[in-house]
Amino acid sequence: MKTAVIVFPGSNCDRDAQDALAKVTGKVPAMVWHKDGTIPSDTDLVMVPGGFSYGDYLRCGAIAGNSPIIEQLTAHARRGGYVLGVCNGFQILCETRLLPGALMRNASLHFVCKPQRLSVESANTAFTSAYAGRDTVTFPIAHHDGNFFADDATLDRLEGEGRVTFRYVQGENPNGAARDIAGILSENGRVLGMMPHPERAVGGNEGGLDGLGVFESLVSAT
Repeated sequence: MKTAVIVFPGSNCDRDAQDALAKVTGKVPAMVWHKDGTIPSDTDLVMVPGGFSYGDYLRCGAIAGNSPIIEQLTAHARRGGYVLGVCNGFQILCETRLLPGALMRNASLHFVCKPQRLSVESANTAFTSAYAGRDTVTFPIAHHDGNFFADDATLDRLEGEGRVTFRYVQGENPNGAARDIAGILSENGRVLGMMPHPERAVGGNEGGLDGLGVFESLVSAT
């Protein structure tokens, strides 16, 4: 599997993404600078990492969503390439309309940073096949604007089409996200946006091993 990581000014999880992808695939991903870089044409997975792109001015991810690299990212997604957006990356994917909805300020109005329990809603996706359905996993979270919002029709469609991949364990929602949603898929199942950080839970000195399943699933899918 050939991978790439897009780097924006203010990204601070790009190295975590690089290390996780290299660990699972055995190959160092291409690190693509947002302004003058190029996503290699044979890339299977593009990861849009977390952080604070452009210092989160305007809305989180709004400026990055208009970066020159977005045209390439959109083309990659439209031809069926895989895209994983984590935290700020999820916000960017919503800004570009590759995913529906929006990420708003946490309901508590506070930054949250802790291990977070999640339910794997379906193991029948390219991002979750290494898990069993309804597994409970723990990933780190670190965000101020993770409150996923969409209108009821959109939420019903996401639920009905099986596009909710991760959900905060009932009673443990850290940000007020609608229906406890922590991660969603695009219509074609090739683009995943999620607030928790699987790349920080792949072993070593990070938050456990539960994040490995996301990357192992993608290796199996490509």
